Amino acid sequence: MVAKRSHSTKEHWQSVYSLKSAQEVGWFQAQHEVSIEFINNSGIIKDARILDVGSGATTLLDDLLDEGYSNIVAMDISASALAVSRKRLADLITWEVADITYPLDIEENSIDLWHDRAVLHFFTSNIEKQGYLKNLKRVVKRGGFVIIETFSPEGAPQCSGLDLQRYDEEMLEQFLGSDFELILFKRHVHSTPSGAKRPYVSTLFKRRE
Repeated sequence: MVAKRSHSTKEHWQSVYSLKSAQEVGWFQAQHEVSIEFINNSGIIKDARILDVGSGATTLLDDLLDEGYSNIVAMDISASALAVSRKRLADLITWEVADITYPLDIEENSIDLWHDRAVLHFFTSNIEKQGYLKNLKRVVKRGGFVIIETFSPEGAPQCSGLDLQRYDEEMLEQFLGSDFELILFKRHVHSTPSGAKRPYVSTLFKRRE
């Protein structure tokens, strides 16, 4: 199901993936060491349900399958982006074209692990942030996990022509609220395909029982 969304935002991301290959976008990673490290550190079982929000054309899906995870939902606002991965992985993944700031067509309390690399920081309005958070709290189980990776405060103020809201681990802890316990965080630097350096913070939270 395709959720509603303003044409300007949806068309922006459709354009990005139409004009650039998956290997040319600034957030491209050939390997996803930090995400895989954090997912494995959560201790979830291999058939736990993982939601990868803003999945785009990421090869993280391939890495998760290689690690033995078998119940993966890839979600993105851009059908063009998901089509790249879908062509490669077909029915090994569940595909959802949707806007993470609007109500999702996903069952309540059905997600064991929410993974977001470089999505939250694109939301600069309170309406967008609260829509994102409402979805997260509705679908992530008690005892489930949340991984959020964003530009750190030392990072660039813009990406892909859009303004960013940058975070550190304490800001993300405050954003999620007292229902979530910070288990692990890491500050690291991502090198873009063009060679630019992008400081990130990666966090792993557990939702309290």
